[in-house]
Amino acid sequence: MSEFGWFAGTRVQLIDGRIIDMPAQKDSHVFSVERAKKLLDDAFGPGYWVRQQATLNLGPRSVPDPDVAVVKGRAHPGPGYPMTALLVVEVSDTTLWLDRNRKALIYAKAGLGDYWIVNLVDRQVEVHRDPVAIPASGGRARYTTVQIFKPGEFIEPLAAPRARVAVADLFA
Repeated sequence: MSEFGWFAGTRVQLIDGRIIDMPAQKDSHVFSVERAKKLLDDAFGPGYWVRQQATLNLGPRSVPDPDVAVVKGRAHPGPGYPMTALLVVEVSDTTLWLDRNRKALIYAKAGLGDYWIVNLVDRQVEVHRDPVAIPASGGRARYTTVQIFKPGEFIEPLAAPRARVAVADLFA
């Protein structure tokens, strides 16, 4: 539908079969997205594509545009969107409920092992790991590990364990 111009001039995402309107971004959000991209470019280095606000194809019901996603391989134009990522980051203020709930569920279902929420409201990073299927739930999944990191602490991406990202550097 998007390719036919149905959503021209709007910010929407397909999340678990629903079209979600996305609010306008505040300057603090834009700053944190740009910082996350830069820090993850540095952490992962060559051979990884750190995509900023670009689509992931997680199936016919979920095609999100995470704020930052790290994909194995070099940047390249090509048909289709990546179907997985090593790390996904959402910067969150007005969308905190969506990022903690709906997006966490679709990222876990897609088997994305490292999902970070840069929580601008509480000035912390919520790191979600260890996705598992929920028995008898019709294919739903969730993260079994959630850790909170505050300014002054560091996070090591699972796919780049020698790298350290300073939490304080993600905030304005």
